[in-house]
Amino acid sequence: MRRIEDLRSSRRIAKRVQEIRPSGIRRFFDLIAGRDDIISLGVGEPDFSVPWRIREEIIYALEKGYTAYTSNFGLKELREGIVEYYKKFGVKAYPEQVIITCGVSEALDLAVRTLVDHGDVVLIPEPCYVSYKPLTYICNGEPVELSTLPDFKLTYEKLMSAANFKPKILIINYPNNPTGVTYSRRELEEIADAAVELDMTIISDEIYAELTYSEKHTSIASLNGMEDRVIVLNGFSKSFAMTGLRIGFAIAPLDVLEGMLKIHQYTMLCAPTPSQIGALEALKCLDEVEKMRTEYMRRRNYVLKELKKVTELPKPEGAFYAFPKIPIEMSSEEFAEKLLIEKSVAVVPGNAFGESGEGFVRLSYAVKFEKLREALNRIVDFIDKYAKS
Repeated sequence: MRRIEDLRSSRRIAKRVQEIRPSGIRRFFDLIAGRDDIISLGVGEPDFSVPWRIREEIIYALEKGYTAYTSNFGLKELREGIVEYYKKFGVKAYPEQVIITCGVSEALDLAVRTLVDHGDVVLIPEPCYVSYKPLTYICNGEPVELSTLPDFKLTYEKLMSAANFKPKILIINYPNNPTGVTYSRRELEEIADAAVELDMTIISDEIYAELTYSEKHTSIASLNGMEDRVIVLNGFSKSFAMTGLRIGFAIAPLDVLEGMLKIHQYTMLCAPTPSQIGALEALKCLDEVEKMRTEYMRRRNYVLKELKKVTELPKPEGAFYAFPKIPIEMSSEEFAEKLLIEKSVAVVPGNAFGESGEGFVRLSYAVKFEKLREALNRIVDFIDKYAKS
């Protein structure tokens, strides 16, 4: 009977869906589910609550009955606020170029589905966020992974090395998940030059734009000549700790936005209205974001100090991740599993973020400082034990 059910299932599930590997991050979440003894450095989610002013505005919206659909575009006031907000990152846009989405995940999905035709090549610098390649594959595109080793930086030369693939789209994310690396204006200009020469459209995932530690975030869409070549993705999940409220946005050239809106109309219709009202208030709460950023930077500095005792670690310039090299003879999955079993600390294997992530692990320092200190003590002990054996 079971065999018959398996055959039926394999026939009705789309082949491309069957071929997609489950998320390596989620696999480790499943391993620790329900275990209170684990210190998890695996979750890419702020440990702060949504600032009270935002929650209060959402509660008030519910009490007033603001629960109907908005325009497919999203609230006009919120789109106007985002246009004004993004001026701080050098981007000039109009409300008509903004669409409000159910998190950045939906914005990414809309952008990929709007741009990718069958066989189109999408360049994906690795290590990278886990959904870029599967989304490209689902849309019948051809993902081409581009290693950013050894320093996790994308350069003009690395991009031009892919010229023979005739890429149509480049997906970039900075500050980066999982490495914490980001780009200066000069480095972005190199990427922009390559994009122009290869005639690529750029999907720029800037969800961690507020969480930079060395210098202010610059959007690649702000560079001369790039305004018609870049789709900016951002949202309120990470910087404003609004993960479960599922609110993001895209800023795109008008023709691209029109395509994204069509898909959004038929699949999602609009982002949750109370969340949109909360996001409008969030744009007035940048002082709260600064408090969170300051605390993340304190934790980042501590992670650097402790892990550099036992391994190599590129300095995270943004987000809330570190991506240390595994200094002992173990694969990234073996390291993560043994650390979990022996020390009750959860990290994510580097290969979850692409082949070039092998030999590393990702840890998130979006946890309370006391837990972070204890977790790092355990990690250092673990590495010392195997380094001496």
